[in-house]
Amino acid sequence: MRLNLNADLGESYGAYVMGNDHELLQLVNSANVACGLHGGDPHVMTTTLDLAIRAGVSIGVHPGFADLHGFGRRPMQLSATEIRAILLYQIGALDAIARGFETTVTHVKPHGALNNMACESAELAAIVASAVRDYNRELILLAPALSELAAAGERAGLSVALELFADRRYSDSGHLLPRSVPGSVLHDPQDCVDQVLAMVEQQGIVCHSGKCLPTCFHSICVHGDNQDAVATARLIRQALTDRGCTLLPLPQMLC
Repeated sequence: MRLNLNADLGESYGAYVMGNDHELLQLVNSANVACGLHGGDPHVMTTTLDLAIRAGVSIGVHPGFADLHGFGRRPMQLSATEIRAILLYQIGALDAIARGFETTVTHVKPHGALNNMACESAELAAIVASAVRDYNRELILLAPALSELAAAGERAGLSVALELFADRRYSDSGHLLPRSVPGSVLHDPQDCVDQVLAMVEQQGIVCHSGKCLPTCFHSICVHGDNQDAVATARLIRQALTDRGCTLLPLPQMLC
């Protein structure tokens, strides 16, 4: 089985350090880089791209709501014009830095509340997908499996990579359990490994109840801000390769 392992990175801001990007980049195949609104800043974006290029991983844009205090995880009600504007602003910012390194971004993965809301709202999902397409229709949309966002990406004519989360529990609807629900976030690296292996073996989303929702998928995400993200990514990588999985950068998954 071919799979991609990705992580959300570059989320430090100024003097505030979030996660361990350097070590994670030695373990994952793709980096989703924050673009300054929910986390990150121009210096962090530049440093993260430099590290990602040296590690040989594919680079993605990780745009979120303009909510530094809430880390982009609080829902915001914005107009279609505003959503489109913040997406184009963030995609363009990271793309400009990538051009300075004579490289390119390959995908877009919305962050936090923006991603969660687009997974459930076909209207919002269509706005996100059309903004990505209008910026560059060659960009891959990295979207949760069985989501409205994935469906909107396909309708927009984008290449869509389907994602599952290693460190989050799912409801029976296939959506992530809210972080306010006890046990919705997995912190123990072995629990994350067990969930990933169950999804690989059952070929679908394994819900908190034990129910399986069959789906194909291309990528597994480890959240870079989790305290045990490095240990989790290392164990997942080892477990997948031990089972004969080939781990690849995102563009190679869809070729």
